[in-house]
Amino acid sequence: MTILLTGADGYLGWPTALRIASRTDDRVVLVDNLARRAWVEEVGSTSATPVAEPAERLEAARDVHDLHNLSFVEGDLTDKAFVDELLSVHEPETIVHTAAQPSAPYSQINGERANYTQHNNMQATRNLLWGLEEHDLTDTHFVETTTTGVYGAPVFPIPEGGATMENQGERDEVPYPAMAGSWYHLTKSHDAANMRLAHKQFDIPISDVRTAIIYGTETDETAADERLATRFDFDYYFGVVAHRFCAQAIAGYPMTVYGKGEQRKPFISLEDAVEGLTEVALADPDDRPADHVVYNQVTRAISIVEIAETIADVSDEFDLDVAVEHFENPRDEDETHKMEIENDRYMDLIGEQRQTFEEGIRQVLNTLVDRQETITAYEDRFLPGVLDDWETEDTDEAELTYEAN
Repeated sequence: MTILLTGADGYLGWPTALRIASRTDDRVVLVDNLARRAWVEEVGSTSATPVAEPAERLEAARDVHDLHNLSFVEGDLTDKAFVDELLSVHEPETIVHTAAQPSAPYSQINGERANYTQHNNMQATRNLLWGLEEHDLTDTHFVETTTTGVYGAPVFPIPEGGATMENQGERDEVPYPAMAGSWYHLTKSHDAANMRLAHKQFDIPISDVRTAIIYGTETDETAADERLATRFDFDYYFGVVAHRFCAQAIAGYPMTVYGKGEQRKPFISLEDAVEGLTEVALADPDDRPADHVVYNQVTRAISIVEIAETIADVSDEFDLDVAVEHFENPRDEDETHKMEIENDRYMDLIGEQRQTFEEGIRQVLNTLVDRQETITAYEDRFLPGVLDDWETEDTDEAELTYEAN
């Protein structure tokens, strides 16, 4: 049997590949076009942790974890001919689709990057879904990491999947409306709709794993050898706010909070995200909740001021003098929005939270103190700026950095 994992060179994809391979004897075929490396270089940044080439990673996986069921294929999922060959050769029983251009700020730079993001992300997903139908593989379990960003920031509790709509006394369950706030997040809204359609038309079993903002630098598998490290981005475009704040602490920059900063967003540790995604991928068909199921891959909601204050507190353990500064909020928004998001189905998968936010921040700072030279060399990337001959006039740092995942 074969499991296909796309986006295997990514921050989440690589540690997930290692864990899945460690828990099954099935072949795990990793797919990536290595574009994330180019995107980060394009915006003038780099990963704080050195990222080994795929061949070296696979060698390390064999040496350190005795994993001989991993292989790597380089290719572009937007190329339908490549996807057709991939599916016809490997005939996977499960596809774990983590490949995407994942940055909201990058998608907002200009029209070219918005077009690229939407074409790249949605074309890849459509090619895979239609490929399963055209290659008679509609029993294949299709798992995709979408994003909790498709929900926006409603004032009511967010359901785990659909919503109940009432009109003229009649009630029905309907898909949650797309309320995404960036061109990237909309790609995941469209993917969710396309997966629902593929299930309806082709009867493909679908698991839509709506991933929150992830924090952390490593899992047990990646920590075992530096060649197994996953990437860690800290710049404005590809680094999520918690990671960027940690990098700022290392570089001696104050952490900036706009307004009260009490508005909350959903978060999950890398460890908890990898564990849940592995459980979804390896689940017995009889144990899945349904043939089309949505998981809210989140452990808790955290406010931006709590992020900054937690980093400041933990920084004392590393003799870092970190300040938290409040500035007038340039945006017209509810600065005390208490996001509530249901996650019972997801928590049933992982049982309990494996890493708290404070523990995750401690892990990040412990990793970054040894990478201070790299961070200070790229500290100008903490904030947006002119990149070659293109920039955006409407990019809002407070919103887009925080929502990137």
